[in-house]
This record gives sequence, structure tokens and C-alpha cells, in this order.
Amino acid sequence: MKTIYALATPLGGAIAIIRISGNKTLDALQKIFTGEIAHSKVSYGKIVSGDCVLDHCMAVFFNAPKSFTGEDMAEVYIHASRAVANSIFDLLSEYGLEPACAGEFSKRAFVNGKMDLAQAEAVMDLLNSSAKRASASALMQLSGMLSKEILEIEDSLVNITAEICAAIDYPDEMEDYVPDFANELSSIRQRIQTLITHGLRSRHIREGYYITIVGKPNVGKSSLLNAITLEDRAIVTQIAGTTRDVIEATADFCGLSVILYDTAGLRDSNDEVESIGIFRTRQMCEKSNMLFVAIDCSNPLTDEDIEVLNDVEKYQAQKVIVACKADLLNKKAREEFKREIKKYNDYEVFFVSSKTNEGINELKTQVAQIIAPSEESGIITNMRHIEALEKVHNAINAAINSPEYDCRTTDIADALRALGEITGSTVEANIVNRIFEKFCVGK
Repeated sequence: MKTIYALATPLGGAIAIIRISGNKTLDALQKIFTGEIAHSKVSYGKIVSGDCVLDHCMAVFFNAPKSFTGEDMAEVYIHASRAVANSIFDLLSEYGLEPACAGEFSKRAFVNGKMDLAQAEAVMDLLNSSAKRASASALMQLSGMLSKEILEIEDSLVNITAEICAAIDYPDEMEDYVPDFANELSSIRQRIQTLITHGLRSRHIREGYYITIVGKPNVGKSSLLNAITLEDRAIVTQIAGTTRDVIEATADFCGLSVILYDTAGLRDSNDEVESIGIFRTRQMCEKSNMLFVAIDCSNPLTDEDIEVLNDVEKYQAQKVIVACKADLLNKKAREEFKREIKKYNDYEVFFVSSKTNEGINELKTQVAQIIAPSEESGIITNMRHIEALEKVHNAINAAINSPEYDCRTTDIADALRALGEITGSTVEANIVNRIFEKFCVGK
């Protein structure tokens, strides 16, 4: 197998890391590095090409299999100059090493049994995480929590299969022992269903959650976006119809990544540009997970407000009412506003003020609980894993309903294959390749 090299960090900072892996690693390092080379020892030295010094650096070598990839491996910590990096790459190429492909280091770790496929995917999830709970979820999967859960379920299914085979092959010996396969399988099925249910709720931890702010013109949608993101992302004026296009911003909702969209006000318009903006608003409503229905609560509900409330009913997204300009209302007026809203729907109402920031943190906290309750672990957040678990659930369900023992073993074998798709023990090579192609070079 070829020996590969790549940058493991971007250039432009103070230090960059060149990662090397393969059976030529030690020979190459001995030729280019003047410092001491010993397993897992970081040493100071120079990168040299003949009599020419390319850089002063630190380097560490790892003997196989005690490395990330399971192969001989090295990391060289250079000054983060593009010229220096390119010079070292040229030198490594002269000694027969080749540039790594995207995700090739992690793929080798998977192939060499240093991690399973779920853990390998967690590496990329961790690198891509933009919020605290996404990184925490990726770390749990990287540590093997998901893999441990899958292995426990696999062990239970293998034991059931062994008992079924014994009952088929040795009916006389098993006559006095009649295992309750249906109940055991039902217990496993419930365990799988729990993982699926939590996964469907928690996938937004990994993928991000999409919220579109809708409402009639000039109710405070753009001000709301600015208050949530703590940035002046959207133009705010007293002129209705200022927002003509969709404005996107990312915000942290208690450790969850939320993608917010400020949109053109929903109303009938003869203005061609504004009409295009309204069309795009409707497109975003179709794609979003939640709608913030913004209403100016400082004024009585208008026909336009009611039209918006009726309009959003047709979208599948979850809806909440965000009552803007709440600093202008006392407690009694707020209760009256809630009563008016209840005439049209039963959505939860949040009172906020973009001027004083009242209610903004509460809104973010409550929405975060709706997206992914804090008590849930996020052990399953990947749709590929959820789809595999659904196959497992269907196979176990078939096994429970199978009238014959040999049919049950076939169904359980299908369940085991689907579980193997998560950890990589039964996954097809093209799927593995597709997963690692999404990785960065050097990872």
C-alpha cells in the first residue's frame, strides 16, 4: 500500500501539521528530519534536502499498530508557510510518497480496525460541528458509545439465533426448554425503536435546524433576526416591504446550531421585486423545520395578521407565535393578546422585544428544548444510521411474526446485516468510499 502525506491543518497560522502514513514513513522521516526519532516522542530538528535546510520543526513518529491509522505514521509540525509546505511535499514525493486522497487517513484507520465506521463518521461530524451539542454528540460517537450499543444488540440477536438453531437441530434435547423468542425479540425491537425515535428528534443536533421568520410587513421580523444573532444582518426601517430577499443567519440556541431566515412580508403585492421575495418566502416555509410567526403585539390583530395565521396552516413545519414589540405591553394586555391568538390556533406564544432583548433568551431556550430535549444523549444523529435501524426494526418485526423457526433465523440475519451497516462490518465498499470522500484531505 502506498505511503501518503497531507496537511492535517490549514496554512496561514503559526504552525501547520503534515501527516504521513504507510510503510515508507520511517525511512522518509530518517532522510528528511535531523532530530531524534523514537515511538511517540516529540523531537526538535530540521527538515533538510541535502545541505539545504527547509525548516526548523518538531516531529513525532508512531510505530504500527500504535497509531491513528494502525500503520507507521508521523506528524511534522512546521511553520505554516505555503512555500515551506510545498518544498516539503516535493521532497516527500522524491522519496516515493504520494498525496493523500480525501479522508484517506481515517479510511485506513477503519480498514485497519482502529475504529469502526460509526466512529470514523464521528471524526468528520466533530470537525464540522458548529455548536456545543453537535460536538458533544460527535465525541460520544467517537468514544464508541453508539458502537457499544450496536454490539450489545448484535450479541443478543446472535444468542437468540443460537437458541433457535439448537431448537431446530436438537428438538428432543430442547423439549423441556422452550425459550420465549417472541418476548426477547420484542424487547430488542423496543430498544431499536427508542434509538430511532431519539435519533429522529436529535438529528438536528448534527444537521442544524431551519427556522423561517414569517409575518406581514413591518412587524419586526428583521429586528428579531438581529436580536437573536446579535448582529445587524438585516436592514431595519419603518418602511414596509424593506426585506425583498431571504436573509440567512446562523445562531446558537443553547448549544444547537440554528439556521434562521428573515423573509419578505406575506401580503398581496403588485411590486414585481417584492412579489419575487414573497414567492421565496413561501419556498422557505416549505423547507423549514419551524416557522416563527411574527406579529406586532403592540397593535390589535389586523386582517393581514389573520391572513398570515391562516396561511401558515398549510405548511408542515412546527409553528410558534413570536409576539414582537412586547416592551410596549403590560401583563394584562399580553393576556388579552393570547386570548385573541387562541381564536385562530393553539400555537405557543413568546413575547419578545428586539429593543430591550426581553424574551430573546427564553425563546432560544424553549425552542432548543423543542428541537432536541437536553436530557437526550444524541447518540444517534446520522440519517444513515437511522435508516439502517429502521431496516433492523422491520426485520425483527418479521421475525416475531414468522410462524417457523428457520424463517426467524433468516429475518434475524437480515437484522444483523443492517446493524453491520452502521459499524461497517457488512457495509458495501461503494458506501464506505462515498462516506470517506466527504472528509477533508489530511483527515
